[in-house]
Amino acid sequence: MLEYVKTILLKVSFDKRLFEKELKKAFNVLAPEEIKQLKMWCYEKFSEMYLFVLNSVFSRTQG
Repeated sequence: MLEYVKTILLKVSFDKRLFEKELKKAFNVLAPEEIKQLKMWCYEKFSEMYLFVLNSVFSRTQG
């Protein structure tokens, strides 16, 4: 499921609102360990573009 979420995020990364929406949805389908992996991957891939979104979404979680 983690790979599927990554694929979706890559496909919607052109739009900030869609990206944030899909990132939030990922928390409903991923296990805690997968969320940790997703967090690392997101910061590697998208921190230049969506740092504020990433900080906002991931700060609400323990992952």
